[in-house]
Amino acid sequence: MTEKKQIRDRGVVIDEGFATMQRWGIRIIVIALAAVILGLAIGKAWIVLYPVSLALIVSTVLAPPAAWLRSKGWPSALAAAVIVVGFLGIVVGIIAVLTPQVAGQAGEVATGASDGLQKIRDYVTGEPLNLSDSQITSAISAVQDKLTASAATISSGIFSTLGAATSAIVNLVLILMLTFFFVKDGHKFLPWITILGGRRAGNHLVELLERTWDTLGGFIRTQSLVALIDAVIIGAGLAILGSPLAIPLAVLTFFGAYIPIIGAFVSGGIAVLVTLVTNGPKDALIALIIVVAVQQLEGNVLSPMLQGKNMNLHPAVVLLSVTGGGTLFGVTGAFLAVPVAATIAEILRYTNEQIDDSVSVFAPKEDAMAAEEHDRD
Repeated sequence: MTEKKQIRDRGVVIDEGFATMQRWGIRIIVIALAAVILGLAIGKAWIVLYPVSLALIVSTVLAPPAAWLRSKGWPSALAAAVIVVGFLGIVVGIIAVLTPQVAGQAGEVATGASDGLQKIRDYVTGEPLNLSDSQITSAISAVQDKLTASAATISSGIFSTLGAATSAIVNLVLILMLTFFFVKDGHKFLPWITILGGRRAGNHLVELLERTWDTLGGFIRTQSLVALIDAVIIGAGLAILGSPLAIPLAVLTFFGAYIPIIGAFVSGGIAVLVTLVTNGPKDALIALIIVVAVQQLEGNVLSPMLQGKNMNLHPAVVLLSVTGGGTLFGVTGAFLAVPVAATIAEILRYTNEQIDDSVSVFAPKEDAMAAEEHDRD
């Protein structure tokens, strides 16, 4: 028996297509509106979210040793206090040792980078290149003005970007207090979430929070190690070359490493420009080779080996995240951009896993129903 094919009217097909476009258009508008509202809410609450975010990031590093002390029978408060005070002592000691040198030479770093740009301009506009002077001069002048204007800021705030909304002291104390409470009572939060969210939603929230916490903790710990290795190698190379600004440039490299891609590019460029002024073109070329070699070592060996699949973010996503975060919230936004992007990526991965599980659960039933209908036909 010949099977009859049902022919659908073209108008019905077109109407269904427009209906689908309409539904998706409304969904996109709603999602965009929700994103705008969320952004406005974050902007209004930034004075609170800022110290909370930094405290959470610090807590991801301090929580494991505190948990180890608790497993040895230490009270939670004592374990948290010892870890936080110890961490604070290490940071204060490092700052006490480095600040006099870094703060005193930060202006020289900015001036050296500015003078290095001027030397490059003189080279590319002179023999044998003879490039157009107007555009190059205006671009370099803008960068020079930015570097000169930033000298005081670099000198006073190279170790911190606190004080965006309130004073640096208030923010610092608030972050330390929040870090203590997160380290002390953070392990009690997940059971509370399970009870609050119920059996179904609570389990999903706990799993998602655990994955996010592990991702952020792994990122901060390994990025700190990578930053330290970069700073030591570049600082040692500049010291061997006889650069008088080797220590502040090494410190700048360390903090720049926390802003992936852009931070390494900027700190490396400044190191080369300063070396060009203080030592000359030959040493500047050697410094460039050292910076490029270190960045290749970081990108192809250290980060893949240490980070593994912890972040699993494409470099383009990292670059766009850092650019967007820096544009919206300055240096702080650039620093927090990658952890935020990693958190969002973890949420999307978990959601995708749940969708795949649902498909695998319901697919056999759907296949059986389709086979039964085919047998009846």
